[in-house]
Amino acid sequence: MDVFLTAMQATALTVAGMCHALLGSIKVPLARRLEIDEGKVGGLVSVFGFTLIPMAFVAGILADSQGRGYVILGGCGLLVASVLVLAHVRSYLMALVSVLLLGTGWSALVNVLNALQGPAFLPLQPDAPLSFAMNLGDFIFGMGAFVMPIAVAWSLTRFKLKATFILFAGLIAVPLLLALAVNWDNYQPEATAALENAFEILLQDRIVLLCCIAFFFHVPIEASVAIWATTLMSDRGVPEKNASKMLSIFWLTFTISRLVAALLLTQDIEHLTLILLACLVPLLGLGLITSKTGSTTCSLLLAAGATLGPIFPILIALLVGHVTVLNPALVGRSIGLFFCIGGIGWALIPFIVGQMAKKTGVQKAFVIVAGCGICLAILTILLNAS
Repeated sequence: MDVFLTAMQATALTVAGMCHALLGSIKVPLARRLEIDEGKVGGLVSVFGFTLIPMAFVAGILADSQGRGYVILGGCGLLVASVLVLAHVRSYLMALVSVLLLGTGWSALVNVLNALQGPAFLPLQPDAPLSFAMNLGDFIFGMGAFVMPIAVAWSLTRFKLKATFILFAGLIAVPLLLALAVNWDNYQPEATAALENAFEILLQDRIVLLCCIAFFFHVPIEASVAIWATTLMSDRGVPEKNASKMLSIFWLTFTISRLVAALLLTQDIEHLTLILLACLVPLLGLGLITSKTGSTTCSLLLAAGATLGPIFPILIALLVGHVTVLNPALVGRSIGLFFCIGGIGWALIPFIVGQMAKKTGVQKAFVIVAGCGICLAILTILLNAS
């Protein structure tokens, strides 16, 4: 067991989760400092999401060709730079630059961290499937995202916004320093085929395509539920304060479900578990569409959190496990392709839901989310048959 790798992985996943929740956590004081409205705040969030689409490709290519160590060091460096720019930001243009750096660094970090989940965590339970390591790693990531708003709120009561950012930059430096201690030669696979046709190999592989398209439908379900959960509850009579608390409980349930999956999943049942969870998604979507009471809506949202949590880790475990056998030198590219296709769904489908919600209301617009759930269920069944 490589102690430095495992420590770096755990701290970097925590930082990656915190960075994922950063903009949502600081949007109010940042908007106040820059004197910008909600529309411009939404623009910053959109820039982060759209940055993922091209940079996922770039990070995957660099990780495979130049080395995972360089990519993770560069990713951490970009995150530090982004946070330091945010600490001194005085204009909306500077904020956009910082978010571009944030999205680029985050893409690099997430690509390599997903490739290293197995080497970092499987030594803790050698007989476990790769989905154990993926779920455990994503549990740590989720806890970072869950803690971030609380940490920012605590820090802002004691320090100014600038000092909060500088403290966070120091925290990001911890996995960067640990990464310098890792012997990266041990974690850079040898090429087993010419790489000039790498994406052709991946795009012609049935399992790779099914995993990527399944993620295309899965990630906007997560995003849509997270974005409109409080609206769904409020429309059914749940007070705003209680709705906010339920959203926090939703994310906690979502995150803990990954830890439960890590502890319970075995190689024999991971495919079946994925199909079962995916088939529950459209049923929960239908329940949210037809729900008439606040208590029912809250219960369905908590069930959705428990159901959605383990789907991504199992999907990417199947992808990485398959590509490792197909050609280990293509793992970074496959993860990049996975996030790129998922990023398109992340950007496109919630936008469609939002446009429909303007005309019909959020509850009826969730028919699109339920439709995505049906597509996800079908794809996981096809994946099991491949």
